[in-house]
Amino acid sequence: MIPEKKTEKTKLHPRNKHRSLYDFKELSKGTPDLLKFVSINKFNNESIDFADPLAVKMLNKALLNYFYNIAYWDIPAGFLCPPIPGRADYIHYAADLLASCNAGIIPTGNSIRCLDIGVGANCVYPIIGNKEYNWNFVGSDIDINAIRSAEKIITSNPSLKSTITLRHQTNPSNIFKSIIKEGENFDITICNPPFHSSLAEAREGTVRKLNNLGSKKTHNVVLNFGGNNNELFCKGGESEFIRRMIEQSSQFRNSCMWFSSLVSKSENLDGIYNALEKVAPIEIRTIEMAQGNKISRMVAWTFLDVSHQKKWTAEHWENKKNK
Repeated sequence: MIPEKKTEKTKLHPRNKHRSLYDFKELSKGTPDLLKFVSINKFNNESIDFADPLAVKMLNKALLNYFYNIAYWDIPAGFLCPPIPGRADYIHYAADLLASCNAGIIPTGNSIRCLDIGVGANCVYPIIGNKEYNWNFVGSDIDINAIRSAEKIITSNPSLKSTITLRHQTNPSNIFKSIIKEGENFDITICNPPFHSSLAEAREGTVRKLNNLGSKKTHNVVLNFGGNNNELFCKGGESEFIRRMIEQSSQFRNSCMWFSSLVSKSENLDGIYNALEKVAPIEIRTIEMAQGNKISRMVAWTFLDVSHQKKWTAEHWENKKNK
């Protein structure tokens, strides 16, 4: 029996614009160069080679142009080329989290301020958050070249200029200090932390990813596919980075309503919950997400109780209308 052809990615968030299968002819109208990478796969469907970093980057350009009206987007060789559907999911679940403090209504408009820790050269989270909900973003990064790349994306797209600000974190040990200014408030912080604990582990992960995509068995890492060192690994890996973030968040408990991070490895959750217990937030939420066969989750925490959350929304949220 021939299995029924899937026409929708049902595991993605209901508001995610990327639930439908890619329509390459439609996408190529705004990005004609995409067609160079399109071919018929073994399932007799139009597709690209997802193990080819140039093809993936061109698909990202097309998606950002078609769905978010981004005329210019590019990243330097060696930087992370993110999957747009998965990035959009995080933003939509973040919107749901804010809505839970607002009678189920998603707050929109530039009075909503979001901090992206590790914005990267691609600037994708701020782009999607701004285009979907008109939120205002600050993006931080320890890599000055990533900041420069993101800045070029912003300045090349006039609609982003007044809504996304970039800040260079000069001390890699700090996450919020020197980024959150005195008297400054954020409604939510987001982060896609470094996944691996070493360069060797990062390379092994990239090779495994390439092989799983069906490319020829390789032991060589393709530049621009897996990301650069800062994006891929840090001492202690994902769990240590998030533990440090949790510890430092307690110093800014009144500056942010919700702190959050992606957690890719489920085995890291126990350590993350232990770290959260030490700083004693008022509430912790774990939100499951899935993109295809990949399962991840967002862990969020707040130091504000319900009464303080209500006061926060009354003082900071000018636009409470559901988009």
